Amino acid sequence: MGTINNDLAEERVKSLPDNEKIELVDTILMQLDKPDPEIDRIWADEARKRWKAYKAGSVETAPYDRVMEKYRS
Repeated sequence: MGTINNDLAEERVKSLPDNEKIELVDTILMQLDKPDPEIDRIWADEARKRWKAYKAGSVETAPYDRVMEKYRS
């Protein structure tokens, strides 16, 4: 898209009433927030690896209270 088209689009968006801007943003976010099966598969694999490592005792763990204390300060 050329600069002229970008400028026209920007001006058009700026001229929208706030409620229409919100609807536009919502539409854009809904398109970006679509599930990606490949990412889901990768995270599921990672979760299985982490669970196996935890069960095998091969990862260092920390108590919940100690972890949360770090963020309360």
